[in-house]
Amino acid sequence: MSSTRDLSIPPVIKTSRPDTELATFAAGCFWSVELVFQRKHGVLQTQVGYTGGSKAEPTYKEVCAGSTGHAEAIRLEYDPKEISYNTLLTAFWNKHNPTQGNRQGNDLGSQYRSAIFYHSEDQRKLAEASKHKVQEDYEKPVTTEILPAGTFYPAEVYHQKYLEKGGQCAAKGSEENIRCYG
Repeated sequence: MSSTRDLSIPPVIKTSRPDTELATFAAGCFWSVELVFQRKHGVLQTQVGYTGGSKAEPTYKEVCAGSTGHAEAIRLEYDPKEISYNTLLTAFWNKHNPTQGNRQGNDLGSQYRSAIFYHSEDQRKLAEASKHKVQEDYEKPVTTEILPAGTFYPAEVYHQKYLEKGGQCAAKGSEENIRCYG
């Protein structure tokens, strides 16, 4: 039996222990979003990819063309005894401007939209409450979508830990400035 799976696509991460949870966020270019979460104590693993769209197994080129409906996103595994979901939400909100709709900075397109993909009812409730609270900080409406986590398609291997491979510090607790480049 042969496989047609593209070997440049890693398998999707799952929880590695029964006491850990998953979280999925979209906040613009996934390279810098991943590095933010790599640096958090209690985050056990990260993976960039695509979610929220309609095309199965999309490629980066297809997502960037805007035809799949997917957002560039990060999926992570975390230990809730070490880092709370609320702390992850704070990092998410602090990473981007949630009022920009289908863009972040100079990156334009629906793949750069702000979204929280929840994995449980508790995550949904916390996400909704945090969005309401964050709205108080902005005059413009917060456009962040809050949706159930669906199928997550890992991005190609060369996108995984891209900024770390480019020499930026991913050490836990690091507060070095993140430089995103394409």
